Amino acid sequence: MSERTGLDDLLSFEEEAAPRTGRERDGRARALLRTVAVAAAVTAVVLAVLRAVGLQVSVPIVVAGVLAVLTVRRITAALSPPPPPRAGGRAPAGEEPGYWNWGSRDALRAAINGWEVPLDWSATRPERFTKVVLPRLAELADERLRQRHGFTRESDPARARALLGDRLWVFLNTPPGRTPSPRDLAAIVAELEKI
Repeated sequence: MSERTGLDDLLSFEEEAAPRTGRERDGRARALLRTVAVAAAVTAVVLAVLRAVGLQVSVPIVVAGVLAVLTVRRITAALSPPPPPRAGGRAPAGEEPGYWNWGSRDALRAAINGWEVPLDWSATRPERFTKVVLPRLAELADERLRQRHGFTRESDPARARALLGDRLWVFLNTPPGRTPSPRDLAAIVAELEKI
């Protein structure tokens, strides 16, 4: 038998997030300093080569070009798939055998992260909850109503309010003044699952 995971399991919170350390800030500062140093070095080399062949190019244009190349390089590195496993390493993950499937992703982890980040942001900024999380919860409610009963909150508000209940209806239609606690969110998700 497989264990059923509900929305409340995905939204549950068990421990406090560790506060950011000075190491994280130092790591970002070092990365920025390294990027500036690389950009300066590459700019100097490009300017020297251009002047050696007799071309005069404005320094800001060369700096902008170098920064653009470094930015594109960083973005493509972040978007590239992970490298294939080494010989003798772990077997490829996924349903089909073969080396092409060496970068399979965990869909459940991706779904959890899709909720975790906005919920984390909304803990310190309540307007983020109203703009990001609340519309997602409303979409979930509409989808549950549509799949199970054939209508949405917009198409039949009276029936939707009766099925959702007053608490959930008010929560979805009136933005809260503060971010709900994890316990309140768990209760709301439990009501969503009952639809």
